[in-house]
Amino acid sequence: MSKFRILYVSSEINPFLNQSHVADYVRKLPQAMQERGVEIRILVPRFGLINERKNRLHEVVRLSGINISVGDEEKPLVIKVASIPNAKLQVYFIDNEDYFHRKSFLTNKDGKFFEDNDERAIFFCKGVLETVKKLGWAPDIVHCNDWITSLIPVYLKTTYKNDPMFKETKTVFTIYDSSFSHTFDGSLIEKAKMFDVKDEDLSDLKTADFSGFIKLGSRFSDQVVIASEQTDTLLNGTLAHISSDKMQTISIDNEQECSDRYFDLYQTLMN
Repeated sequence: MSKFRILYVSSEINPFLNQSHVADYVRKLPQAMQERGVEIRILVPRFGLINERKNRLHEVVRLSGINISVGDEEKPLVIKVASIPNAKLQVYFIDNEDYFHRKSFLTNKDGKFFEDNDERAIFFCKGVLETVKKLGWAPDIVHCNDWITSLIPVYLKTTYKNDPMFKETKTVFTIYDSSFSHTFDGSLIEKAKMFDVKDEDLSDLKTADFSGFIKLGSRFSDQVVIASEQTDTLLNGTLAHISSDKMQTISIDNEQECSDRYFDLYQTLMN
């Protein structure tokens, strides 16, 4: 098979931010694929916990400057980049002053879930796709990790379905034990809309909660992966609407087995 391209999108990645096992999962897998000859790009949010000076982040001016709509508002997109030490991997960071400059991840200092985490997810997902377009780098596979990336498969199947950059792109959506109990307000669907996205496309978001995001990403992706057996139990039937041939469990406990299975999965999607 000729060399193919994978875009990894995630809520976090080591060593820049490590709030859960998602960060380790997404740190090891792209490098394993790169060592197999796969061309890689990685995009994550630039949460305020990430020390820009320590991690040597710098703005990519040619990619920054466009506005991303979230509902009726438009907010400027800033793109930054840094390299992973001891690896030939670059990470691009989606940044915006309103959403990502607070010194926290998804909760405040008292542990309360931020009311605008839905908007942060929407901005991030839309920003990822616009950044890739500006890069001029057409991915064969977009591998979405965690609930915050769940709108990307939707947008790829609707707004961007005829875009030359994404016309042949397949999506993988990996689900982790990162559930939250918060329910967003009733404006979520309106805020998440884009061109060619209908209300019925976003119907899973009517519940405005974690399960809604997971159902949405799973329904529109080409392959769903459960990161551990425990996750499947915690979802309590959330994935009942997904056919078994579209879903599998891949643990990272055995790195070699994990990379082997993902490589096989990617090749199957490519074929």
